[in-house]
Amino acid sequence: MKIGAPKESASDEARVAMTPQSAKDLAKLGYDCLIQKGAGESAGFDDAAYESAGVTVVSGAALWKEADVVAKVRPPTDAEAKKLKDGQTLISFFYPAANEKLMDIAKGQNANVIAMDMVPRISRAQKMDALSSMANIAGYRAVIEAGNNFGRFFTGQVTAAGKVPPAKVLVVGAGVAGLAAIGTATSLGAITYAFDVRPEVAEQIESMGAEFVFLDFEDAQQDGAATGGYAAPSSPEFQAKQLEKFREMAPDIDIVITTALIPNRDAPILWTKDMVEMMKPGSVIVDLAAERGGNCELTKKDEKIVTPNGVTIVGYTDFPSRMAAQSSLLYSNNIRHMMADLTPEKDGQVAHNMEDDVIRGATVTYKGEITYPPPPPKVAAIAAQPAKEKPKELTPEEKRAAEVAAFKKETTTQVGLIAVGAALILAVGLVAPASFMQHFIVFVLSVFVGFQVIWNVSHSLHTPLMAVTNAISSIIILGALMQVGSSSFIIMVLAAAGILMASVNIFGGFLVTRRMLAMFQKS
Repeated sequence: MKIGAPKESASDEARVAMTPQSAKDLAKLGYDCLIQKGAGESAGFDDAAYESAGVTVVSGAALWKEADVVAKVRPPTDAEAKKLKDGQTLISFFYPAANEKLMDIAKGQNANVIAMDMVPRISRAQKMDALSSMANIAGYRAVIEAGNNFGRFFTGQVTAAGKVPPAKVLVVGAGVAGLAAIGTATSLGAITYAFDVRPEVAEQIESMGAEFVFLDFEDAQQDGAATGGYAAPSSPEFQAKQLEKFREMAPDIDIVITTALIPNRDAPILWTKDMVEMMKPGSVIVDLAAERGGNCELTKKDEKIVTPNGVTIVGYTDFPSRMAAQSSLLYSNNIRHMMADLTPEKDGQVAHNMEDDVIRGATVTYKGEITYPPPPPKVAAIAAQPAKEKPKELTPEEKRAAEVAAFKKETTTQVGLIAVGAALILAVGLVAPASFMQHFIVFVLSVFVGFQVIWNVSHSLHTPLMAVTNAISSIIILGALMQVGSSSFIIMVLAAAGILMASVNIFGGFLVTRRMLAMFQKS
């Protein structure tokens, strides 16, 4: 069978659904690959690159006619949908909830449509999750776009010419796009704050170097899994508290990046006109929800505006297309993984298994029937994780009582171990000769002193395991050095072997420790 990627018909779309590398991978699945002439030029892939990868370059009309599977980025236009033929498979973004007419056309053409935006958000389908791939790029690009319009450094600097304070960035929404924006902003040196209605993402945010913005709200707990991995709509009371917090932060924030959007719903207004008016001149708002109205009240779709008080509001909806080469690489990989699931035998023949959770969930039309909406997947969504219960805060009296109890328990254990050790030494002393007991007592004391000295060294310098093994090896090597001159050949051989093995352990321990410390040093 043949799989082809046409040139995107939208004038502002630079992505392409097949790259030379993905074509090579598709060929391994048994497919012949076709590409429309000039389809990849805007993304940096010329026709020669495709031909060298074994792809046949054809005209647009020939591609729609010859290909058994057509891979696109954007939903097809009505005219493109009417080109679909009986039994042909279309794979693209489709947004079926907003494109009933397109579904009817595809049904009438008896074509099978797989919507990449409908891939279930389950663990097994992550490799095909094109929404996440594109959201990741959008979050990164949003920070770059903000920096381009900000006019100052993200990181703080102290130079002979003066002090530059770091930029303060607020990311609203910690989904895929939000986390990508957080990672980019912190890596550029900005002081980054992030907010999300799902408190369980606080750990992810803080692990990336940002500060999670908490609300003083009793019922702030939200069920992020209620809508397939997206945050659930908030109550009016929660929204009011949220706006109050943003209003408090607005005068101090330099860059705001909003990402709060649930597919097929209007974007909630999270940054109001009065908040924009509170911001400093030169501040920037990048609204990733502009396609559905925007999270900022003043956002204009596909436009960049500057307010009377000097705040720039970016409402572009084509952030992934502005990084067409990277977007095409990731999206074509999503397509390739989808084709791998559709071709389990790797024989170049599509096996459209409607019993498969992923394929069924993404299928919009099949064999002349509309199959949207799909049934819920049999496995849980990625984000369906129960929120961790916060540990109960103890009163000062309870903390003191717990500390006393722990101290008593630890003391009892230590006294018991000392008593057992003393009893064992006395038992050995009853039967062992006096010379042995002298050496044994020195050995025990040296072990104890050595252990206490080594164990009290800060563990930031070496691991506890290395500390103890090095201490034991030091004791072994000292004993072996004392016995290596023995008149007994066996004792001399054993002492030499002990010196060799203990030396390897000691020097190896220091070498490993040095390498570990080097990991935390700037070159």
